[in-house]
Amino acid sequence: MPRVSPTLEGFRASFRRPSLTLAEIAWRWTIGGMGWALVFFWLIEFLDTLPVTKADAALLSTKQPLLIGRAISHILRGSLNRAVLGALLAAIALSLLWIITASIGRAATVRALLEYFRRDSASDVPSKTDATSEPRAFPSLTGLNFLRVAVTLSATLAFVGAAILAGFASPDSKPRPGLAFICFLPLAGLICMAWPVLNWWLSLACLFAVRDGEGAMGALSAAVTFFRERTGPVCSVSTWTGLAHLVAFSIATTVVSVPLAFIQIAPWRPVVVGAFLVMLAYFAVVDWLYMARLAGYVCIAEMPDALVSSTPIAAPPSPAPAQTTIDREETILSDIPNLAVQT
Repeated sequence: MPRVSPTLEGFRASFRRPSLTLAEIAWRWTIGGMGWALVFFWLIEFLDTLPVTKADAALLSTKQPLLIGRAISHILRGSLNRAVLGALLAAIALSLLWIITASIGRAATVRALLEYFRRDSASDVPSKTDATSEPRAFPSLTGLNFLRVAVTLSATLAFVGAAILAGFASPDSKPRPGLAFICFLPLAGLICMAWPVLNWWLSLACLFAVRDGEGAMGALSAAVTFFRERTGPVCSVSTWTGLAHLVAFSIATTVVSVPLAFIQIAPWRPVVVGAFLVMLAYFAVVDWLYMARLAGYVCIAEMPDALVSSTPIAAPPSPAPAQTTIDREETILSDIPNLAVQT
């Protein structure tokens, strides 16, 4: 029976089912649009609360950088509490919206991929499971997405803590910014390595929350077992989709940087619009690659072990050992004269 390449099957599924990519783009871009809208309205409401006196307006009208800076610092004085409170409320609202929307979207896409691979393999090999446990999928996904938000918040707080710890190496009495940066860099590197790994485990666990109806902790345990048993195929899918993501990023940055280099001599509006369209196209490609990777994981989970794991090659039969001793019964080696002739 021929082996199946999960990477190729994932890309094939994303090509054959463009509606999955459109669904992924729909809920992700909805969250992104809501986030930018919250930032925009928060900025408007925050600026509306700032008191501007006649003296501040006079300083701003001078167009002198030093005087404008004095006016802005006076306007923003005492407004930090309002800014932090507004940003905190916006972040909480956006996080709750993301948890609910991501749970609904992930349940829909994973179920569609499960149906695709089970129908595709029904004529050849039976799948490992017959039906998803729909009633428990949404609570489990909500718990996993809540953990993803908590991990992201922990990473943000860890960056703040790392900056505070690094600041002890550069006190005000004897500032050492270079030493503080050297102390901050390894701590930031550890955070940047730990956060994506934890986020990847939680995102992989969503597959088993939908397929098996596991709880949040049960789905996470199933994801760990799945990776331990299928390390090679999972790493292969992640590596190839990651390389494709890197190529898409390189192409997008190159395409954007070329018109931005002429922004001083060309009309800025077409340049900004073109850069914005390229950015949207890059985000669409990234969402498509994510669906291809998720489809590859579903293919690995649904296919039997013999189709996605490397089968051991049968060793060739070893030759018969050569005879290294002398047969004393051989007549040609006898010490009796003319014995071979007599026989």
